[in-house]
Amino acid sequence: MTTPAPGSTKPSEPVPPAVPDPDTGGVLSGRYRALTLGIVSCVLLVAFEATAVNTAMPVAARALHGLGLYAFAFSGYFTASLLAMVVSGEWADKRGPLGPLAAGIGTFGVGLVVAGTAQSMGIFVAGRAVQGLGGGLLIVALYVVVGRAYPERLRASVFAAFSASWVLPSIVGPVISGTVTQHLGWRWVFLSIPVLVLLPVVLMLPQLRRLQAEDAGERSWALDRRRILLAVALAAGAGLLEYAGQLLDPLALLPAAAGLLLLVPAVLRLLPRGTLRAGRGLPTVILLRGMAAGSFFAAEAFIPLMLVTQRGLSPTLAGLSLTSGGLSWALGSWIQGRPGADRHRALLIRCGLVMSGLAIAGAGLALLHSVPAYVVACAWAVGGAGMGMTVSSVGVLMLGLSAPEETGENSASLQVSDALGNVLLTGVAGALFAALGTGSPRGFGAVFATMAAVALAAAVLCSRARPRPR
Repeated sequence: MTTPAPGSTKPSEPVPPAVPDPDTGGVLSGRYRALTLGIVSCVLLVAFEATAVNTAMPVAARALHGLGLYAFAFSGYFTASLLAMVVSGEWADKRGPLGPLAAGIGTFGVGLVVAGTAQSMGIFVAGRAVQGLGGGLLIVALYVVVGRAYPERLRASVFAAFSASWVLPSIVGPVISGTVTQHLGWRWVFLSIPVLVLLPVVLMLPQLRRLQAEDAGERSWALDRRRILLAVALAAGAGLLEYAGQLLDPLALLPAAAGLLLLVPAVLRLLPRGTLRAGRGLPTVILLRGMAAGSFFAAEAFIPLMLVTQRGLSPTLAGLSLTSGGLSWALGSWIQGRPGADRHRALLIRCGLVMSGLAIAGAGLALLHSVPAYVVACAWAVGGAGMGMTVSSVGVLMLGLSAPEETGENSASLQVSDALGNVLLTGVAGALFAALGTGSPRGFGAVFATMAAVALAAAVLCSRARPRPR
């Protein structure tokens, strides 16, 4: 079987369900229960790590005397995940999702150990990059599992379950992380998570083996080396651009030029044709994911640092300011999973992006000392609901516009866009932050204003997410 080239999907043609659906049960019916619980456990693990790291990161950066590399601790994760996502998509399409999923969970745990035992900020960033490799393998494999194991009618519910699994970490994550950071040290925030990595594998393994065996005879075992090399170029180019953005020196033009020479051709070949010009249908869906995730998470990365350095909050309280976003994210995802929501996907995405843009701008108001710090929690509740509607709806649209044999490649494209948006926009945020004074209100203000503008620009493009009818 030959893997179609990016952009080859014909979205206007009806796509048959990936699997037969003889029953009418839900995602927790007997047929799907173990798999659903395993998937949710994977997302729960990643969610807890994300909320815990956001809370502990300012303390870790100060302890390792690496505040200047603060943005790298986030972008390093996403840069490494770019490579892993393409590999995972190829691996899952050609050999099934079991291999990349198990490898992703194991690599993620190794990265946590490296970061938790780091004695310098450089090693810490390296540990975050290893986590990114694991996260990239894991998330694409999960999307492939959803596309192949669940009928189309249940996919929105599965994505809603993804978002719901962020609720508990959002509530207890900042409190636990802040308490552990203050009383035991920031290292234990990383070192306490790896013990949980085996649970998802145990839950999912029987059903994943059955899924793997059902279509093993249809698979081609030769990975596309060209796509793997393009992924290497993509990750290297993104890393060079991120490095150049932090130099603030004329010599930065050299790594920036090298990064662009690697990045641009790789992006054009790895993402569906027309993505960068917002072509109708799948290309715009892929682009919207990168703009939405990049703007929201680039802004979120600087919120705890702003509250700690500008408003004097403790790490625990600073992390708790993001809790409302996790709770409302689940609400937004639940809304998009209601019956009849498929008729309004583009509208849901547009509303979600507008809410996200307004929330990012609202969080920036906390730089004014006359504004109470809790405005961040209020704003992030609005933004989280918007992201819940946007991200889940984009995932549903992507699977609906993908033929069964393209789910791995298109899922990888979606996640590459997500990670690339995070890398580039976090890099832009880091460059603005460094250029206008590390820790200054002007630097924080520039970050929030720029990311809000990106989210609102994405809202304008939403009308192109549906393919033009013939």
